[in-house]
Amino acid sequence: MRTLVLNAGYEPLSIVTARRAALLVLRGKASVLAEEGVPITSPGVSLPRPAVIILHRYVRISRRRPGPPSRRVILRRDSRVCAYCLRPAATVDHVVPRSKGGGSSWENLVACCGPCNIRKGNKSLDELGWRLQITPGRPAPQPWLGADIDSPREVWKPYLRYAAP
Repeated sequence: MRTLVLNAGYEPLSIVTARRAALLVLRGKASVLAEEGVPITSPGVSLPRPAVIILHRYVRISRRRPGPPSRRVILRRDSRVCAYCLRPAATVDHVVPRSKGGGSSWENLVACCGPCNIRKGNKSLDELGWRLQITPGRPAPQPWLGADIDSPREVWKPYLRYAAP
C-alpha cells in the first residue's frame, strides 16, 4: 500500500509505503489527511492506514532535471501515443536508427506502436516518406518526486490538483 506525502503547503512531495507514512505520523512529523483500508494496529496503538499525509514542516524542494532517457520516461513524455500514427504506443523507437548514427538522446527517441516500429525497422523517415506527429525533446524539470505516477489512486486525485506544472 502506497501513501501520498504532501508538503506543508499541500503540494505533492513523494510517495512512500504505508509503513513509512505511519512512522512519520507516530513521530509527530505528519498528520493523516485521508485514510483507507484496514487500520494499522499494534499492542499499544491503532492507527488509520494513511492514504494521504501532510508534513507539519515545509520541506524545500528543488526542480529535478531529467536524467538519461529511459523507455518508461519516453512513453510518459509522449503520453503513450505513437509519434508516427498517433495510435497507442508500447515501444520506443530511434528516429534516426542507431545503425545510421542515431544516438539514444531525448531528441532521437519517440514512443512508437508495434506495427510502426516493425515497418520502420532501420530506415530513415525520408526513406519511408513519414513525418513525426510529435516533436521529441527533453521533458521539463519535475518539481516533485512522485512525478512518475502513471495512474494515481482515486483518493489522491483531490490533492494532486495542487501539483506544480
